[in-house]
Amino acid sequence: MKLVSYYLDGMLRVGALIGNGCNDRVIDLNLANPFLPPDMLTLLRMGDATLSQVRDVLAEPQNHMSIPLSEVRLGPPISNPSKIICLGLNYQDHSPKSDPSTPVFPTIFAKYANCIVGPGDPIIIPSVSDQVDYEAELAVVIGKRGKDIPLDQAIHHIAGYTCFNDVSARDYQSRTSQWLQGKTFDTFGPMGPALVTSDEISDPGTLEISLALNGQTMQHSNTSHLIFSIPQIIVYLSQIMTLEVGDVLSTGTPGGVGALRNPPVFLKAGDQVEVRIEGVGILYNPVSVESLQKNR
Repeated sequence: MKLVSYYLDGMLRVGALIGNGCNDRVIDLNLANPFLPPDMLTLLRMGDATLSQVRDVLAEPQNHMSIPLSEVRLGPPISNPSKIICLGLNYQDHSPKSDPSTPVFPTIFAKYANCIVGPGDPIIIPSVSDQVDYEAELAVVIGKRGKDIPLDQAIHHIAGYTCFNDVSARDYQSRTSQWLQGKTFDTFGPMGPALVTSDEISDPGTLEISLALNGQTMQHSNTSHLIFSIPQIIVYLSQIMTLEVGDVLSTGTPGGVGALRNPPVFLKAGDQVEVRIEGVGILYNPVSVESLQKNR
């Protein structure tokens, strides 16, 4: 299933995408079945039995009112997760060339809900930075609470997958050894367009991932090049903290980021950024600047 959050009368509601990529439509799940909750996080917290009810709705889509996707404004699939945990340097082609050794432990850092925006929403360059970079990533959304999760059970804690852009202000990121300040500006976490449930992705470790900037491919890799696999990430993080339903784990970005290009390429007003992940979707965001937003 492809679950989406969309705006109706100014509020985010949960829907499901139907169609084959052409003339897609959105079914509002709560309107189709009043026993289903109106928001994504509650839906995931209600567990597998509730998701089975969603499948029942989608088995007979003709029985339910739907809205053309072209007439809908999508929001981020998860708008207010309790945690957004990201991995750095987790692709074989993105580790520093000066240190070719495989890391023993993942590099992790946090982002916060203020970063999250949906598909089509602008990435806003803050007035204090001129080194804002893109990072295409596959994000995992947790569907089952867990602590000290065994490796053979990790995959069962996944609700689904979505596209994520770990936007980074490199000048702030490099100010100290801690990356947080470069990662947590408003709008620095575009996510979407849908939460693709785990049953739709047979192997998340073999997905093509790419990012295009103004139509030019800047990143292209495959999740098979992850240093720490998705089950390994879940196991490691669950040793540190309890993973909650709706938590977002972003798995790292491949090579080709703007900061490491010669000359560097940083985002600017008017840019168009597109993250594309096989089987998961296409996340598009324009780029704006803070001063323009303030004058609206």
